[in-house]
Amino acid sequence: MNILVINSGSSSLKYQLYDMIAETLLVKGRMECIGTPQSFITEQGQHGPERSERLPLPDHAAALTAMLSKLTDPEHGVITSLRDIDGVGHRVVHGGETFTEAVFIDEVVKGQIRELYDLAPLHNPAHMTGILAVEQLLSHVPQVAVFDTAFHQTMPERAYRYAIAKDWYRKHGVRRYGFHGTSHAYVSEQAARLVQTPLDELKIVSCHIGNGASCTAIEAGRSIDTSMGMTPLEGLMMGTRTGDIDAAVMPYLMKKEAMSCDELNASLNKAGGLLAVSGRSGDVREVSEAAEAGDHDAQLAMEMYEYRIRKYIGAYAAAMNGLDTIIFTGGVGENAVALRSRICRNLSYLGVALDENANRRPASGARLVSAPYSSVYVMVIPTNEEWMIAQQTYALLHEQPQRAAEPAY
Repeated sequence: MNILVINSGSSSLKYQLYDMIAETLLVKGRMECIGTPQSFITEQGQHGPERSERLPLPDHAAALTAMLSKLTDPEHGVITSLRDIDGVGHRVVHGGETFTEAVFIDEVVKGQIRELYDLAPLHNPAHMTGILAVEQLLSHVPQVAVFDTAFHQTMPERAYRYAIAKDWYRKHGVRRYGFHGTSHAYVSEQAARLVQTPLDELKIVSCHIGNGASCTAIEAGRSIDTSMGMTPLEGLMMGTRTGDIDAAVMPYLMKKEAMSCDELNASLNKAGGLLAVSGRSGDVREVSEAAEAGDHDAQLAMEMYEYRIRKYIGAYAAAMNGLDTIIFTGGVGENAVALRSRICRNLSYLGVALDENANRRPASGARLVSAPYSSVYVMVIPTNEEWMIAQQTYALLHEQPQRAAEPAY
C-alpha cells in the first residue's frame, strides 16, 4: 500500500511516497519556483543521493506530471506504474471549525475548503491547486485532506474564543484556530514513546520553532491551548512575523503611515519579527552570529525571541496546572543549541534542568536533553508531518486505528 503525500504551496510542491506496509519512505522531493523560468525539482530516492534538475514547470499540473514521471522512471523511479499509488494525502492548512479530522476529498469538501479561503488566503488556494492537479492526473486514486487546524479543535471555548462581539465569531469565524497541529500531534506521540509513558498521563508544551513558530499545551494527548490564533500571525515572535501585538497598534499605524489594510498586513507578516528588530535577517542563524559578534540590535532580537518562547511555556504550565515535558521541534527548535540552553536556564523554577552535553550533541533523532534529576523532561524530536499525513490517509482508507511508528528510510 503506497501513499503519496503532497504539500502544495503557491509556487512549490513538496512530496513524499511511503510504503505503508513496510513503513518505509521510498522517495521525497520538492518542486520550487513553479510558474517561473527558474523552476526546478530536487529528489532523493530510498538509497540514492539527492538529485536536482531544472525543468520547465509552468503550473502545478505540469509539476505533478513531472513528479509522476520521476516516480515511474525506469532508472531512478520507485514504482513501476501509477496504479501502484493507492492514495494521496494532502496537507491543508486551514480547516476552520468544519474539519476536526482527516476526510476524503469530494465535491462537498472542496467547496468547504474554498469557503475557508478568507481565513488562509496564502495557503488554502494553493492546496486546492494541488488537489485539482491530482484529480486531473490520478483520477482513479482517492484523495484525503489532513488539516493543520484539526488537532486544535479539542481546545475548550475559554481558550479559543476572543473577547469580542459574539456576532463576529458567529458570522465571520473570528476565533483561535492554531496551526502546526500535525507536527504537534506527531512529536507528542513520539515523546510518550521516548519516556515509555502513556500519552494521556503527560502534560506537554510542544515548541515548533522554525521561520513560523508556535507553542501548544497538550494535556492527555489533547491540545488545550496554542499560541497561533485565527491566523499564523499571533503568538511567538517569528522570523518575519510580529507575533503578539496590541490590536490598537494597527489602526494607529494605518493613520500615521497612511497604510492600507493590505499593506499593514503584509508588513506584520513579512517585515516583522527577527527581521524587524535585528534590521538584518529573519534567519535565526544569521541573527545569532551577529549577536555573538556584538551587534546590539541582533542581541535584542534574540533576547526577545527567547523571552517570548519562555513566557508561553510558563503560561501553559499554569494552564495545565503542571508540566512534565517540553519538546523542541522544527528547524530552529531541533538545531539551535544555545537557544534551548537559554530557555531552559530560565525555567529552573519549574524544576527544568538541562544536560548541556546532551544538548550540544549533533542532532540524531528523538532524544532527551534534560539532566537525570530534572523534574521536567526536555526533548528534541525531529518532526515528521508527512508521515502523520500518510498515517491518517492510510487509516482512513482502511478504517483502522492509526499507527505512529517511525518509518525506516
